[in-house]
Amino acid sequence: MERSVDVLLTVGALAVIAATLLPLLRSDAWWVRSFDFPRTQIAFIGALLLGLDIAFRAEPGLLDNILRTAVLLCIVYQAYRIRPYTVLARHQVKAAQNVSEQSTISLLLANVKMTNRNAERLRRIITGADADLLLIVEADKWWQRELSGFARTYPFSVQQPQANTYGMLLYSRFELLRSEVRFLVEEGVPSIRALIGLPVGTEIELHCLHPKPPAPREATQSTERDAELTIVGKEAKGRDLPVVVMGDLNDVAWSRTTTLFQKISGLLDPRIGRGLYNSFHAGYFFMRFPLDHFFHSTHFRLIELKRLPYFGSDHFPMYVRLSYEPEAQREQKAPESDASDEARAAETISKARSRN
Repeated sequence: MERSVDVLLTVGALAVIAATLLPLLRSDAWWVRSFDFPRTQIAFIGALLLGLDIAFRAEPGLLDNILRTAVLLCIVYQAYRIRPYTVLARHQVKAAQNVSEQSTISLLLANVKMTNRNAERLRRIITGADADLLLIVEADKWWQRELSGFARTYPFSVQQPQANTYGMLLYSRFELLRSEVRFLVEEGVPSIRALIGLPVGTEIELHCLHPKPPAPREATQSTERDAELTIVGKEAKGRDLPVVVMGDLNDVAWSRTTTLFQKISGLLDPRIGRGLYNSFHAGYFFMRFPLDHFFHSTHFRLIELKRLPYFGSDHFPMYVRLSYEPEAQREQKAPESDASDEARAAETISKARSRN
């Protein structure tokens, strides 16, 4: 029995070490990139195994002590990667200071899960949140019909319902001065770009995204997802206008892809310093990750960021309210890219375009 426990603890330690090291590889394979996601879970399992090892392994040998040290280092590394998305880090986006109704914008993002049919519950959430813009992803024609009643309160829209789980519906109270549906990398995977006029007279460029996840039934590699984020990041960097990017990015906040996106785009993440705000999977509390995101330029400060209630989807809706305060640019430092970041970005885009 004791021998069996020792073997299980050793196998568990090796699994934690492998799960920590795999994402360091420069591979786009889905099974490698998937280990970007469960950093919190890996750290928890590592700590649990380390505690059990100390409690039950009576006479650890040299190899056992090496494994213990390696697992401890894995826990420390995973905690280091997660720390920016906890209250232990400094806020990347400052709290709003000069709030005016004319210069605020609130956004609600909901991945409905196309086969989910709890539309009434979502309608109640939307009504209660009272956001200025709604982005609905995984929307097919059924969801388009079920949400059509919001046309009265959201008179401006871009609607791209699709039956392949990549449909998008954008509803806005503010005038859409210009809008377009784009297929940046793959056929059947749309994104929306729109120019929005705030009541204060400012124009905002909005990007709405929902790339394919690296998963065996979706995409065997993360290349296309990474490229779509990188393309939008490069576009955002070149704008003088305030920019907001939102969507189910099918990527966690701490991945190398999202980190590169922030550097290439110069956009801020209101999560940093405030919490994980895990939005997926709504059905499994022990396997949740921050997949639904808002990023914005340094023109904005944060009024509110929150996760909204469950409505039957595998994602929780997310809500953010931003205050347009141009003076914030002086105190909010935008992430910056270096030559190696730019080279990685160019390589990612070139690779995706050669595959499609």
